[in-house]
Amino acid sequence: MSLYDLLPINDALNIVLRVVKPLTTERVATAEADGRVLAEEIRSPENVPPFRASTVDGFAVIANDHGAPRKVVDNITAGVADRPALQSGTAARIMTGAPLPDGADSVEMIEYSQLDNGSVTFDRRVSPGENVRPIGIDISSGDVVLQPGSIIGAPEVGLLMTLGVTQIECYRRPTVAVLSTGDELVEPGEPLRPGAIRDSNRYALMASIREAGGVPVSMGRAIDDRDLQTRMIREGVDLGDVLITSGGVSVGDRDFIKPALEELGTVHFGRINFRPGMPLTFAEIGPKLVFGLPGNPVSSLVTFESFVRPALRAMQGDPHPLRPLVEVELEHDFRRPGGRLEYHRAVVRYSGGRLRARSTGLQISSRLLSMVGSNAMLVLVEGEGTLPAGSVVPAVLTGPIQND
Repeated sequence: MSLYDLLPINDALNIVLRVVKPLTTERVATAEADGRVLAEEIRSPENVPPFRASTVDGFAVIANDHGAPRKVVDNITAGVADRPALQSGTAARIMTGAPLPDGADSVEMIEYSQLDNGSVTFDRRVSPGENVRPIGIDISSGDVVLQPGSIIGAPEVGLLMTLGVTQIECYRRPTVAVLSTGDELVEPGEPLRPGAIRDSNRYALMASIREAGGVPVSMGRAIDDRDLQTRMIREGVDLGDVLITSGGVSVGDRDFIKPALEELGTVHFGRINFRPGMPLTFAEIGPKLVFGLPGNPVSSLVTFESFVRPALRAMQGDPHPLRPLVEVELEHDFRRPGGRLEYHRAVVRYSGGRLRARSTGLQISSRLLSMVGSNAMLVLVEGEGTLPAGSVVPAVLTGPIQND
């Protein structure tokens, strides 16, 4: 029997998030910073735009100059500056984004303009400031444009490049060593011998690490040998900021991960009161984190999603490391999970003004098809009997919501 108490999932998650600290920071090229978490405050070094700019194609004019026709004295294109000042009785042809000449205070759209023999008349009167983007209207010099903890995406990259900020301070991505354990494992490209299974966990976990922003490092497979697994755990914590193992965390005679972690470091918990993934183990060895995940493929991925992913996000400085939690309406009856809380894989869609969820089918922990195509894990609390269609339950969103 295990010596570890069954912890409620929220208690276990709180332990993980209390232990995890953001990693050190590093300078990153803005052009390559997408997905990173910003570690500094960014203030604008300049006004945007730095000059008065036309928002349309047309003619720069003095709004209160009512003389007609007006002589066209210039043709101003984007990127052209230092043009002669505009005088009364004149106009300047101007393109969208081009700087207004001194003296001009508005731009009349070309649609309302009549050009004849070098002079222009207008079908309407323009108001002062019309069709002009003032200096600094987008951003003023000194404005805070990004806060620490901002996740850098395409708009943030574009904004920083607009301001000429080509290097930014970001939290470092965690390096995560991944080790599979078990005598039964073979590589996916190898033929199956009798009693063997292919090692899918390591590859699925490395894909999950990349999605979470980490840098995975494969340590291969370790047979069920206590000394070998202890040595490879030591190597793993030397190699990465985090070590993830899969398999070997139950209470069988050949489950050696927990004893090795107890020997090498501090085990914070070794069992969770939920399914799938009850024997999940979390430990520290020096400053490094170790997650001992169950060997069943679904249990491995669900425990990664529920505990490891938040840890990796928090290590990168993400102020919101948890997935969104929403309420969904069940499309059909669900069987209650009995004595342990269950994370039931499901597909959530937006239909009829509400979020609705359907199961992905048989939920046994070896059936990876229950995760393929899923975008949520329904939180089904302990209990017997049936949750009828129409019941509302919490759901952890793991992917984009579908639309009818």
